[in-house]
Amino acid sequence: MRLIRIGEPGRERPAALVSDSAYVDLADVVSDFDEAFFAAGWLDELARIVAERQASGEISEVGAQRLGAPIARPHQIICVGLNYRDHAAETGQAVPDEPILFTKSPNTLVGPNDDVRIPRGASKVDWEVELGIVIGQRAGYLDSAEQAAEHIAGWVLVNDVSERAFQMERGGQWLKGKSAETFNPAGPWLATRDEIADVLDLGMRLDVNGTRRQDGSTSTMIFDPYTIVHYISQFLVLEPGDLINTGTPPGVGMGFSPPIWLQRGDVMDVRIDGLGRQHQRVVGPR
Repeated sequence: MRLIRIGEPGRERPAALVSDSAYVDLADVVSDFDEAFFAAGWLDELARIVAERQASGEISEVGAQRLGAPIARPHQIICVGLNYRDHAAETGQAVPDEPILFTKSPNTLVGPNDDVRIPRGASKVDWEVELGIVIGQRAGYLDSAEQAAEHIAGWVLVNDVSERAFQMERGGQWLKGKSAETFNPAGPWLATRDEIADVLDLGMRLDVNGTRRQDGSTSTMIFDPYTIVHYISQFLVLEPGDLINTGTPPGVGMGFSPPIWLQRGDVMDVRIDGLGRQHQRVVGPR
């Protein structure tokens, strides 16, 4: 399934895409795609309901309606840094021996086509196309990467927007550069695990103002998604609906010479094979 949330901010309705332009409304079945939904193990039953409604013609057109992030605000957003060798090299940092973990404020989550807002005092705002993992079951002290796979609900396209001066020059605390409002566009949909044949063979692309900046593949990850979930579970408990951003391939703004930073009026186009496309406009601070 491809799960979406459709509607204005704070009033999104859960639904499932049944084509590129049509959906089945599920607001009468589940209240939201949130922690309670994933913890209840609803995915198989939901797939049956979607198939029945599609067969009976209970579908609607997406049209110009806004898409929200495909999951409700999660308990936590955990990120993996420097998870692509070429990206580590372009930032001048060593390839890590273990996953580098940091958190991102859950209220950074916005829809795939919502504006990205430059925070006050920012001077080095950057882009990062990433594969996101959505957790389906509570996970702590998992025994293996194979067991970790059973705890994943699906995959989502994310843009891990970053402010590099806040991140690198304000005490070296990455949380500061990652947690401004709008800094985690997600979607357009959550693809359940059965939708993606090989999550380690997905093309990843990001354009700024029509110029290709990132062109990579999940095949070049240092730590694969299953290893990441197993690893994180040794240090903290992952809750249903949690989001994990798994790192970005080369081509971020800070990797150019001279660096390229996002400016007011810029437009980002972000894609991962099988996970859809995002389109964000950069706007100024409040």
